[in-house]
Amino acid sequence: MPYQVLTALPVYNEVAHVEEVLARTVHHSEEVLVVDDGSTDGTSELLLSRGDIRLARHPRNRGYGAALKTAFAYAADHDFDVLVTIDCDGQHQPKRIPRFVEAIDRADIVSGSRYLARFDGDSPPPEMRRYINRIITCELNAALGFHLTDAFCGFKAYRVEALRRLRLKETGYAMPLELWVRAAELELEILELPVPLIYLDERRSFGGALDDAETRLAAYREVLQRSLASARGLPVGRAYPTCRYPTCPCPTCPALSCGESV
Repeated sequence: MPYQVLTALPVYNEVAHVEEVLARTVHHSEEVLVVDDGSTDGTSELLLSRGDIRLARHPRNRGYGAALKTAFAYAADHDFDVLVTIDCDGQHQPKRIPRFVEAIDRADIVSGSRYLARFDGDSPPPEMRRYINRIITCELNAALGFHLTDAFCGFKAYRVEALRRLRLKETGYAMPLELWVRAAELELEILELPVPLIYLDERRSFGGALDDAETRLAAYREVLQRSLASARGLPVGRAYPTCRYPTCPCPTCPALSCGESV
């Protein structure tokens, strides 16, 4: 019996990209939900003019994590079997959606990784974004016993049955870290799929203080620690190594599988 699949895109002020991304997405997913997180740049009006998507709207900007949580709740409330999430900035290829749906037979969460394999035409990642991803992925693996290579890729497929069990509080960009902790807590099966590394605009803003790399790293670590502290059934409370990339003392860290060296 085929899955009932919903593809969801969290959107905030994406008037430059949303039409092109949606035009490709609707070719690879019969049901598409856009969560408009309080856009003010004309994105909202553009979305309202489309008749080929489902639309959920936040009256004000609540954050990336809040938009994902709205998508999770929508998928559960409308009895979908699988939820696929992609970002709306052009870095995810909608043509890969069927591969994520196929892979959900083997996992509860199928997560894209931009560092699991190399593709022709890959973009070099912005240095500070790669730096922070590398550190947080290493620390997350050390804390949870995972073997992730990319802690932050927004291209994912979820079994909605598993999403119903998640209890998430974070609303900002760091919400994926809480999600990984809850996934470990529930002993969910995780699978990574390689996806191309595409950056169309290296100057994209996180907003406010998070545009400073060290502030962003500290905020991510704070969310990770807070999530670990509230977890049940995990071996938390112990110290785990703080990654000091590029002099990380863990030469076998799976986050290095893209060919980097310490």
